[in-house]
Amino acid sequence: MLARCLLMALLVVQVSSAKCQNPDPAADLIITNGKLFGVEDTSADSIAIQANRIVAIGKLDQLAKLKQSQTKIIDAAEATVTPGLHDAHVHFLSGSLSLSQIDLSEADSISEIEAKIKAFMKSHPDQKILVGRGWLYGAFPEGLPTKAILDQMISDRPAIMRCYDGHSVWLNSKAIELAKITRDTPDPKAGIIVRDTKTGEPTGVLKESAQDLIESLIPKPTRDEKLAALRLGISHAHRLGLTSVCEAGVGKMELELLETLRANGELNLRFAIALEGKRGMTNEDIEQLELLRRSYPKLNIKGVKLYVDGVIEAHTAVLLNQYANRNSFGLRETNPIDLTNVVGQLDQLGWQILVHAVGDGGVQMTLNAIETAASNYPKPKNDRRHRLEHIETISKDDIQRFGQSGIIASMQPYHANPNSNIFNVWAVNLGPERASRAWAWKSIADGGGRLAFGSDWPVVSLDPRLGMHVAVTRQTLDGQPAEGFVPAQRLSLEQALDAYTKGAAYAQFAEIEQGSLKVGLLADLVIWDRDLFVAPQQVQFAQVKYTIFDGKVVHH
Repeated sequence: MLARCLLMALLVVQVSSAKCQNPDPAADLIITNGKLFGVEDTSADSIAIQANRIVAIGKLDQLAKLKQSQTKIIDAAEATVTPGLHDAHVHFLSGSLSLSQIDLSEADSISEIEAKIKAFMKSHPDQKILVGRGWLYGAFPEGLPTKAILDQMISDRPAIMRCYDGHSVWLNSKAIELAKITRDTPDPKAGIIVRDTKTGEPTGVLKESAQDLIESLIPKPTRDEKLAALRLGISHAHRLGLTSVCEAGVGKMELELLETLRANGELNLRFAIALEGKRGMTNEDIEQLELLRRSYPKLNIKGVKLYVDGVIEAHTAVLLNQYANRNSFGLRETNPIDLTNVVGQLDQLGWQILVHAVGDGGVQMTLNAIETAASNYPKPKNDRRHRLEHIETISKDDIQRFGQSGIIASMQPYHANPNSNIFNVWAVNLGPERASRAWAWKSIADGGGRLAFGSDWPVVSLDPRLGMHVAVTRQTLDGQPAEGFVPAQRLSLEQALDAYTKGAAYAQFAEIEQGSLKVGLLADLVIWDRDLFVAPQQVQFAQVKYTIFDGKVVHH
């Protein structure tokens, strides 16, 4: 906290000093005629930028003295101007690489999946192993695909299709044979080889850590290919209005790639980084995290990503009571005692802790661990900013704990897109009572909790418009269900945008530099093609006209 206060004081001194030396510096860029989101002066319609900072906000005539011959003027044409958007939870390298894989997202049926696979095969006839991701559990009658279904689509070469949530993988027979997975292959710890109940033969789906059995089969991109993919991903983010992301669990390889881009001046996206925490973390593992943080001082490494459970669709999220359709409480990645010990150690070392917690049991276990750490090692809760990631269902007794403890609810609105996956699998597995608290972001916010929104890309699309649409409507893009999915949890567009800007910046310890349109903050902005608030239920149709990063136009 002291460090952030000193930084703000230094910024004020620098700005004041600049004013004394040159009270009316020329602006490099002035945005005029905009509907400025979240500014204190609601009559303001213009923003002046010098170098990479916002230096003035007001009416155009108030900023006229900053306009010189070299000043670039952008007319926003009465469209909304927002801070640059933040994605509070991504897997950026995986997402960037997925841009060149088979994309099965949005395929709501087997026939749609087949059409996407066939189209990719036609354009990539020489690819020896086919890799894709994005399939939905709800696209299959039994909630899970089989090798027989994939064999009908791809029989001449191995095929590996990752589920949209990353917690299951679907294989054809050739991939199973290549991986040497048989009826006698034991389930790995914290993993499941789905088997035929009669024969014991693998059906073609691997859950959780069982996915490691096929990792060696997936073609590994070269270092140069990874760097090229990251550059493509950054451009993709700019087109969507994103100027900042939070990496939710990376290792040394990703850090080295990001450092290369940074050193080359190519890291034109702000990265807050959480390192990947090992399952069953030891003191030696924690020392390795400390070593990694020290090894990359120029990267913004603050957090550690932990896991307590899996996902509801695969019956691996941890619940307080058994699944509605299975005699199981889920699959714990750790136990409460070990989680509490690890959280306590990391907390005392000053790490921000991000925990994957999907089911109500996983959420409660994580809240308990973080609150225990806070009681054992008191400090201002604003200095901790520990986060729960996902929170798909929650006990009603735990909702208020976010506001009380200062723990951040890092959630991904497009995960709640109410398609067949939600109604045919997710809600069926939980039962109606728990499903009634699906993605309870409004209840958490009403209880004083802070929201930080993101995508979990490549689990779902990186496009924040899709997340905002679901947050505001609780409907699919074609307006289903008409009454909305758990409509009591709808947010206003203002609340949704706050969670993608101010809230996400706060979750990244960056609110003194980013997330708002204020004088002195970094010049990361988005100019849209319309006034978003005229028809907030149609935010998914809005286009990003300009993305400005660090004072420079990076997309137009």
